[in-house]
Amino acid sequence: MKPTSLLARSALAGALISLSLACAAQAPHAKEATAATDGTPVLVPAVRAAHATRATMLASTRAGERIVAVGDHGVVLLSDDGGRSHRQARQVPVDVALTSVSFIDARQGWAAGHWGVILHTTDGGESWQVQRSDAAQDRPLFAVHFFDEKQGVAVGLWSLVLRTDDGGAHWQPVELAPPQGGKRADLNLFGLFADARGQLFAPAERGMVLRSDDRGRSWTYMPTGYAGSFWSGTAGPGGTLLVAGLRGSMYRSVDDGSSWQRVDTHTESSITALAGAGKKIVAVGLDGLVLSSEDGGASFAAHMREDRLPLTSVALDGQGHATMYSRQGVVAGAGAKDPSAR
Repeated sequence: MKPTSLLARSALAGALISLSLACAAQAPHAKEATAATDGTPVLVPAVRAAHATRATMLASTRAGERIVAVGDHGVVLLSDDGGRSHRQARQVPVDVALTSVSFIDARQGWAAGHWGVILHTTDGGESWQVQRSDAAQDRPLFAVHFFDEKQGVAVGLWSLVLRTDDGGAHWQPVELAPPQGGKRADLNLFGLFADARGQLFAPAERGMVLRSDDRGRSWTYMPTGYAGSFWSGTAGPGGTLLVAGLRGSMYRSVDDGSSWQRVDTHTESSITALAGAGKKIVAVGLDGLVLSSEDGGASFAAHMREDRLPLTSVALDGQGHATMYSRQGVVAGAGAKDPSAR
């Protein structure tokens, strides 16, 4: 396995086109980085754009009362009114696709993305600093999760796992064992989420979910009985786990992932993101798909937006009100009072 930029782009395109993140996955790298004299890419700052709210957004989360969303070409959007309005972050040092964002409080957060980039903020997402990048190979990171101000994990292409014990000042690779019956660890790990006890889960390819009980130091493979890719997951009340992805597939576990049951989502549209607040769980996906559960993910009601926007991310407040994002940017009418997300 040779993780070259060309192979990484090919793998990303194959994995993410149907996820409707193709704009980010196939974006010309000439726009994301300039080249040094030896051909090695040099990261450049993101441009402040007049139409930043129309950029492809790939992930979102809450930082206290604020919503922070990240996406294509280093765009970071901030909302302080429940998603009704957004503004671009003041300073982002990279013009690459940012695929994930994690905050531990209202001020301190991390984002990850292409070229193995990990960014850190201490002012609620207004400005960011590079903690890690790997311009020698475009081996993208798809997810980052921090437990506290010191301990964090990032995952990505071909079973790439990184962890830190010092807030991201240093990142150490974690070598995964091959899954049962496999010759090598080469799954794409698309997401990260933790339950109330601190167990960490990574939705992946081939119907696999990985679990770590020691904050990313070691991992266990958990097959679900599904053969496709999972792109997102969330932990609900009472230890409930949900993962979802291709063709409306969603699986639920109530025993820490030892067994999984398929959830009827009433759709074949791919699910791109899950978010929970108490027993309220919202999922979004392609074709304007919005799924809502009031019973911790045991059952879902399906709604298709009339605009059929390819939805890519959703953030919930404490009352379960949703703000949504898409390949075309912020979703109009999907702020805190969107009735379709209730």
